[in-house]
Amino acid sequence: MLDFLAGLYRTHADDLATVIDGQRELLADGTITPQLDDVEAELTYLLLRHHRPSQVVEVGTFYGWSTTWILSALRDNGSGHLQSFDLVDHVCGTVPKELSTGRWTFHRGDLRETVEKVPADTGYLFVDADHGRRFARWYLEHLFGRIATGTPTSVHDVFHLPRARPFTEGAEVLRHLERSGTDWFTSSRAAAPRNLRALDAVRAELGITGVRGTSRNPMIFFSMP
Repeated sequence: MLDFLAGLYRTHADDLATVIDGQRELLADGTITPQLDDVEAELTYLLLRHHRPSQVVEVGTFYGWSTTWILSALRDNGSGHLQSFDLVDHVCGTVPKELSTGRWTFHRGDLRETVEKVPADTGYLFVDADHGRRFARWYLEHLFGRIATGTPTSVHDVFHLPRARPFTEGAEVLRHLERSGTDWFTSSRAAAPRNLRALDAVRAELGITGVRGTSRNPMIFFSMP
């Protein structure tokens, strides 16, 4: 996996550097509160460039930091549409129109009531919403069950510590993946410092510096079981 990701960094280094510059400008405007750390945001962009999904589903937008990274990848692919789901619509006032026009649909409401709007042909699933155990158990059954096997998927806020905290979303997702024998990847500083060091070495080689300068990177990446 590390070799694969390093290859994506090298393949898309120039485009990624341009996106990073654009994200720095968004951050400087003060309208978006960022959630993703640098490497996990970059990996999200790179995986979207590689897989070129026609439909992306984002669960949890907050002020749109992940949304803008995803939309940047779709723009650079020249194809694809993002379907975002959240209880609040802060994101509607922060995502630049030049990114969103023609490639973004926002669904406001409880996903438990709007899950039927998740496209059957979802080609990438990004989850960063309610991190509670109860919601995780719901979406593992009702959302994951709608997504095709093999679909690239990521879940945020799993590894702030060397292990997922008990009774949390992260623990539920990891248990689900273990039961199905599904491998996953993380660049979490707490849980997989060697992975993060390896990716940081590639980034340094390519002259890529992150937008935020933060490096906890607790997200996990896997293919839908």
